[in-house]
Amino acid sequence: MFRIRTLAAATAALLATFVTPAHAGKTLDAIKSKGQLACGVSTGVIGFSAADSQGQWRGLDVDVCRAIAAAVLGDPNKVRWVPLNSQQRFTAIQSGEVDILSRNTTWSLTRDAGLGLHFTAVTYYDGQGFLVAKKSKVTSAKQLKNAEICVQSGTTTERNLADWFRAQGIKVKPVVFEKFEPSIKAFFSGRCQAYTTDASALAFIRTKEAPNPDDYLVLPEVISKEPLGPAVRRGDDEWFAIVKWVVQALVEAEELGITQAKVDALKASPDPAVQRFLGVGEDLGKNLGLDREWAARAVKAGGNYGEIFERNVGAGSPLKLPRGLNAQWNKGGLMYGLPLR
Repeated sequence: MFRIRTLAAATAALLATFVTPAHAGKTLDAIKSKGQLACGVSTGVIGFSAADSQGQWRGLDVDVCRAIAAAVLGDPNKVRWVPLNSQQRFTAIQSGEVDILSRNTTWSLTRDAGLGLHFTAVTYYDGQGFLVAKKSKVTSAKQLKNAEICVQSGTTTERNLADWFRAQGIKVKPVVFEKFEPSIKAFFSGRCQAYTTDASALAFIRTKEAPNPDDYLVLPEVISKEPLGPAVRRGDDEWFAIVKWVVQALVEAEELGITQAKVDALKASPDPAVQRFLGVGEDLGKNLGLDREWAARAVKAGGNYGEIFERNVGAGSPLKLPRGLNAQWNKGGLMYGLPLR
């Protein structure tokens, strides 16, 4: 019995060494010193990251950065937006020009393991598709034999295009552009018979960029998996954990019914999970080097994941994309918030 008690005491002491409050980490220290979060975004993809007519940045990727700034700095507006094209984005995060890359970027093995990055979570499950003019009479990507297809360089899209048509035994002619905007203009000018990118971006292109949206069709084929999400540099586990858990908190908040408008009212909730989330009960912030209300501030910045989705790309947006795979796990989707406990 004595040996059992001694072993139990030793185990408890060992576990205690792993639950001491975390140090914030060098990246967060630098962010606090500067008083702002440097967030790498796209040069303009409506629904994900784009500046409006007043110069205000909006979109799903933008709201992720705002939530992180709220969690770590106490203010969602303390963000410096750094627009990056496809070629610039990885250099910017590797070099430290930005603290986080939140720029409709696909999580892949090569990028995660070979570029000195850590992808932190999936914020949008997407897939690559094709846009064509209805007058072409093309109703399937398999009808694009010998077609010229506009695509942006430096993307998974370019490789997927080559791989899929090679597997189908169909020859096509990629017309490659370095930047997003010229590639769109080339397609609508008739330079290419099809345009390919993520399906979410195709919805934006057809809705907002086409001379007449009804003249264009998104083909039924989805030829790839494109899990999009924010990435950080390797080498700072504390910052990696913070970004990861802020995103998880946004997803978990939707499942718990914690909305932007109800954050304060729900602090009186008897639900232990809600209490932990809002910092009323157990203090989860100490494990991240943050205070106990970090998750509450993240949701207050722009809402839970469902609110962010609907406002930027869902029913409340010009894109009106269905939740689909981006619905909560218990509603037919893949969004599954890890437990905050």
